[in-house]
Amino acid sequence: MAADMVSHDIPQERLLELRPCVDHLVTEDDTPVDSIFSEKQQRLLTEPLFSSWAAEGEKRTFVALANVGLFYSVRQPPFVPDVLLSLDVELPPDVHPKPFRSYFLWEYGKPPDVVIEVVSNREGGEDADKLAGYARIGVKYYVIFDPDCLLSDQLLRPFRLEAGGYRDMAGPIWLPCAGLGLQLWQGRFEDVDDTWLRWVDKQGRPIPTGAERAEREQARAVREQARAVREQARAERLMEQLRRLGAEPEV
Repeated sequence: MAADMVSHDIPQERLLELRPCVDHLVTEDDTPVDSIFSEKQQRLLTEPLFSSWAAEGEKRTFVALANVGLFYSVRQPPFVPDVLLSLDVELPPDVHPKPFRSYFLWEYGKPPDVVIEVVSNREGGEDADKLAGYARIGVKYYVIFDPDCLLSDQLLRPFRLEAGGYRDMAGPIWLPCAGLGLQLWQGRFEDVDDTWLRWVDKQGRPIPTGAERAEREQARAVREQARAVREQARAERLMEQLRRLGAEPEV
């Protein structure tokens, strides 16, 4: 959890007493994801962060969640972002108790740094209620990915929070707070060829999935093995040449 949530002047027992009651809040309603593409896209934006990403310098703690309630008030229904990324926080050791099942702002001490919505219909309010709501609670970066151009003619609309409201981001999407970028990527993910939204590094290279990392490591191992075979063959040819010259090479 965020370090600024802990006060050394207040006993832990008192902090627990001050925690809002969440018994009345619905943290899970078993609503299914809206499409296969959306489900896969959500995973493509979370799994690589855990399997491959490390921030520059020391590895930073973070929470990346898909389709989990973002509670900012005990009196208002939550937002349910397709993907959220919150930096310098940690999941609690046990995520089963109700106060830890969702992203409660008062538990983590901060709003997410990045929220991404994947548009699948015209009823989600991604460029209306959610746009205003995420700005209101202080999400630094908000990205709308509209693969079917249902809300506008733009596939990707990134926003940065400035003076309490969102402004369009021009040019490549780079998020200094995270040391990460976002860009569209045409390729195959889990047997589906499509245009996907992916995290990228400063050079614009996609943060690899665990499967991609394994494939690259396997390919690297194959190259190293082939190089070793070539070196061995070269050494054997050299030894044979020396023998033909009457020299007995030392082994």
